[in-house]
Amino acid sequence: MPLAVITGASSGIGLACAERFLAAGWQVALLARRAEPMNALAGRHPGQALALPCDVTDDAGVEAAFDAAIGHFGRIDTLFANAGIFPPGATIDEINPADWRAAVEVNLTGVFLSTRAAFGRMRRQVPQGGRIILNGSIAAHSPRPGSAAYTATKHALTGLTKTLMLDGRPLGITCGQIDIGNARTDLIAAVEEGALQADGSVRAEPLMELRQVAEAVLHMASQPEGANIPFLTITASAMPWIGRG
Repeated sequence: MPLAVITGASSGIGLACAERFLAAGWQVALLARRAEPMNALAGRHPGQALALPCDVTDDAGVEAAFDAAIGHFGRIDTLFANAGIFPPGATIDEINPADWRAAVEVNLTGVFLSTRAAFGRMRRQVPQGGRIILNGSIAAHSPRPGSAAYTATKHALTGLTKTLMLDGRPLGITCGQIDIGNARTDLIAAVEEGALQADGSVRAEPLMELRQVAEAVLHMASQPEGANIPFLTITASAMPWIGRG
């Protein structure tokens, strides 16, 4: 069975993807800070899932988690670097520098550390290679008002995705980015009641179910050797992001 490492696997998109990968017959290493929901999922899939409590911003913790995944499963076929946060919205002059640093630390440095760990092990394993999928965002294309910290980190992930595609090419390591808009998670649920628009109005926005996102990530991960989906965008169909402002 192939192995997927999924970060941010204790809730939301990460948990939904872990459940879908397990249902499809994958082995899954679950990485997140909150152990309880991961332990519960792993308990329902003994031998197929492994909970690895880990803070993606902790260099040593990330390395130890990936060592444990390799030790348990033998190799890494796919990383879904999903962990992320959405800091409080504000114009740039009103953003608390601590909120900016937290967004950069989790959304960018955390992805760097988990991707670094996966890339190195994919490079050294036999047979060599693997697949890395980064969770970008619609914000990697078009920001919401007052989202400078979140949007900057997601734009940065696009640059990281492209660089990984290039650097992984001679090593059999592929990389792709999924940009998700308005999936039904605790992080974004408030937009169904009303979200600030570029014209200053507040309007409700539609949401899509997490199962659509999980299917899309699994589709990217399941491409045959020699094929890659560099970028995939999936949104609630009537989400206002084309022509957002």
